[in-house]
Amino acid sequence: MTQETAQGRLQDKVAIVTGASAGIGRATAKLFAAEGAKVVVGARREAELADLVAEIKRSGGSAVSLAGDVRSEDYAKALVALAVKTYGRLDVAFNNAGTLGEAGPSTGVSEAGWSDAIAINLTGSFLGAKHQIAEMVKHGGGSVIFTSTLVGHTFAFPGVAAYAASKSGLIGLTQALAAEFGPQNVRVNAVLPGAVDTDMYREMNDTPDKTSFITNLHALKRVAKPEELARSVLYLASDDAAFVTGTASLVDGGASITRT
Repeated sequence: MTQETAQGRLQDKVAIVTGASAGIGRATAKLFAAEGAKVVVGARREAELADLVAEIKRSGGSAVSLAGDVRSEDYAKALVALAVKTYGRLDVAFNNAGTLGEAGPSTGVSEAGWSDAIAINLTGSFLGAKHQIAEMVKHGGGSVIFTSTLVGHTFAFPGVAAYAASKSGLIGLTQALAAEFGPQNVRVNAVLPGAVDTDMYREMNDTPDKTSFITNLHALKRVAKPEELARSVLYLASDDAAFVTGTASLVDGGASITRT
């Protein structure tokens, strides 16, 4: 095996991953590290982040963590500063932190519940990208990825207006940033998962009837593993996607096209 083929797809890249304490974020951080990236992981839960960093290091990777709230612009700045202080640059950012928000009939959703979903899912991602892109431009470009969803894009469920609106907003943000910073070689894309077997999914679908209904929405008649989403994020982060920007990339097991 040659040295070139032995290297990972993100060899010597520096990546930030938010929402990294569980689910898609955790799986992606581990995959990025396995593919050669130096990883800065963020989430609100400090103990879970410490466990993740320890796991990455045991596997021969490099990672540091910083706990905080993506609603804070100071936290967005601090994650970038940590990447630069520890590793000297920033090449990739996966803005994955998110929340379902206040669910239920939209006529009963509180203003606070609505605002919180927007703040975490949309504003938090914007604040992250704002500072990540500024740093990437200094080093010749990079790749920014958001976690959106097919909900509110190709179809929607009742009772999730705040979630759908905030996540749909990420698609517009993706397109605007891609157009604005493409000339500086910063690529911006969004992944739109279908159902993924995470803690949030299991909390929402806690009966056999619910899980059966969700499973059957997908052409593949199953839900995704977090690691499967991580593979799609890896593609967008890597040079394999060097001519891919401004996309809303469905990773939904065919849920968007299924009517059976």
